[in-house]
Amino acid sequence: MKTDVLVIGSGCSGLYCALNLPKDRNITIVTKSDAESSDSFLAQGGMCMMKNEADYNSYFEDTMKAGHYENDRTSVDIMIRSSQDVVRDLIGYGVEFQREKDGAFAFTREGAHSDKRILFHEDVTGKEITSKLLAQAKASAHIRIMEYTTVVDIISEENTCYGAVIRKADGTLEKVAADYTVFATGGIGGLYRHSTNFRHVTGDALAIACKNHIALKDINYVQIHPTTLYSPKEEDRSFLISESLRGEGAKLYDKNMNRFVNELLPRDVLANTIFKQMAKDETPYVWEDLRPIPEAELWSHFPNIVAYCREMGYDVTQECIPVVPAQHYFMGGIEVNHQSRTSMAQLYAVGETACNGVHGRNRLASNSLLESLVFAKRAALDMTADYAQAKRCAEAFQIVSEEQYLDEEKLAEEYKRLVCEKIEEADLAGKRKDACMIR
Repeated sequence: MKTDVLVIGSGCSGLYCALNLPKDRNITIVTKSDAESSDSFLAQGGMCMMKNEADYNSYFEDTMKAGHYENDRTSVDIMIRSSQDVVRDLIGYGVEFQREKDGAFAFTREGAHSDKRILFHEDVTGKEITSKLLAQAKASAHIRIMEYTTVVDIISEENTCYGAVIRKADGTLEKVAADYTVFATGGIGGLYRHSTNFRHVTGDALAIACKNHIALKDINYVQIHPTTLYSPKEEDRSFLISESLRGEGAKLYDKNMNRFVNELLPRDVLANTIFKQMAKDETPYVWEDLRPIPEAELWSHFPNIVAYCREMGYDVTQECIPVVPAQHYFMGGIEVNHQSRTSMAQLYAVGETACNGVHGRNRLASNSLLESLVFAKRAALDMTADYAQAKRCAEAFQIVSEEQYLDEEKLAEEYKRLVCEKIEEADLAGKRKDACMIR
């Protein structure tokens, strides 16, 4: 099989990258599950945007402070200054953000933000953005989407990527030749007991990077979201209780229904405080009280959260809900430059699987969608500008044996082991340990 550009992943970064490539190129998007089962669809709170030049300095400082000043300052600047351009693109694709009565954007605030600068669509902003991008991709004749298709490895020679080996929906293996390949595979949530991620998101691109000696960065920088609805079932994906709720006034209580923390602390600080309270109380969760928020606002701004909690047996207008921190986001990943290039030629990485240094040690709330989109577009523009330089190597495909990938279960376990070992090595080197246990 031959394609011009192979995009691995159907979340917002993969789709936006594909849509920003020239229409005279054949683009193939492969995705491990159905096209809608990406973590981008799950993002609730919103997406940041620099409102105006006066907002720049505080937005920059908020991002740096949340990241413990380990952020790449150039990456942060690029993200913030590109935000309005991305929003214009999204509106052009039909994305709708909440508006005030006069038609101006309605902004909300989340933890560690010094001002309201977050655009949102009810409490399903990620779904609103990603579904519109997916619709555009499906309507584009030059873009092909292959669902239930897993990339098991890349094909390379002398540190240049020439495509990949895929396992198709029917279980057969096939080699795909591509001028450029883009990893957009998401995070590592499937490795954790509590995670807001889809269970099939297991860091495959990181394992492939390890196997092929592609540079990684901050591999153990894993963000724990402070509040997800507690479930005793290990197989359940943790349902996120948006940070926006705490921004609008929701409170956190210990087992005796006493408030024990400032709810607007940065995520890592708040999550650690909750873990300490759980240990002190000897409980698997703490309580979150949504009742300080007016009921009309709950239903208008957070209808899906209210409905889901009700489905699980909790009426948030009348009672508190049990919440527990869960793995939520991956700040580390495959190391990329400001154009999303990896250390291997003709291979890019975008979205959560990439690390360009924007987030530092801890991601500021609602920067994930924006960062993914900004650097996905930069990858597409970089490929377009450099396309004439792309190398092709038919010989690289001849030496790759598909037999090594036949045992799907064995390969999946091996890839999980590779990622977990890398995280543990980084933890030991940095004397840091994740609060959320790897499965």
